[in-house]
Amino acid sequence: MDRVNSPVVYVVGAAGQLGSALLSSRATPDDVEVRALRSSDVDLTSDESVRSALSGLRRGDRVINAAAFTDVDGAETEREAAFAVNADGPRRLAEQTARAGARLIQVSTDYVFGPDVPYRPLRADDLGAAPTTVYGASKLAGERAATAVDPSTIIVRTAWVFTGRPPVRDFVTTMIALEAQRDELTVVDDQTGSPTYAPDLAGGLWEVARRADSIAGDVLNATNSGEGTWCDLARAVFSEMGADPERVRPCTTDEFPRPAPRPPYSVLSGRAWADAGLRPLRPWRAALAEALGGRRSG
Repeated sequence: MDRVNSPVVYVVGAAGQLGSALLSSRATPDDVEVRALRSSDVDLTSDESVRSALSGLRRGDRVINAAAFTDVDGAETEREAAFAVNADGPRRLAEQTARAGARLIQVSTDYVFGPDVPYRPLRADDLGAAPTTVYGASKLAGERAATAVDPSTIIVRTAWVFTGRPPVRDFVTTMIALEAQRDELTVVDDQTGSPTYAPDLAGGLWEVARRADSIAGDVLNATNSGEGTWCDLARAVFSEMGADPERVRPCTTDEFPRPAPRPPYSVLSGRAWADAGLRPLRPWRAALAEALGGRRSG
């Protein structure tokens, strides 16, 4: 991105976990204008609101959509609300990027995969059957709606995003709190994925934004490298805090039922990311160590 013709980058969902990481990322280019769009600035369920918020969009600008209805269990009973944000929202954004000749970078999720996937790192074409959750179905519908309207849309799927510090409430901060509250806890050990540090993901998205002109409309995966179960992640949190990881006991998904079924395996392949010339994200254990910053339990 050169300073003479540098694009404006609109960050939608700027107050959320990923949006906040995007705005505070060390990777944020210093030669672009960043416009933060929070829920008070744009309503993704409204055509008029999206048109107004992006009225200044011009050719070469980028829109990173980090906004989503992310209550996976809540979506099971709030289908209409989930689809309004996760499916219709990206379509509305894509209508504006297509009109202006801008580029949409749509953040998606491992939940788009159905149950019949191969037990190996998943590629874009491994969708299989329809997703088993409303959240996953709404996010997949958003991918398809955006690319149908604007084929130059870049889809970036990620998984198991954490920040590990308040005020964000995520799996890692929950484990930190429980370490202080309980002598022992049980965590699911038969779901496998790739924990992803929000600041690392933000850095990857900024690289996509910088290099968008050389990336065709495509589906990319961005997660920290390596894999593990939720139990593995919980034990790693305990270890980083200087607590005994054996205090975390494994259990099965059947022993910890949730309204929305979780994918048993959702490790995402980084092949397309690497083929696009993008730098791979570091191992998740290294990212977790940075996130906790040498934190030790009392």
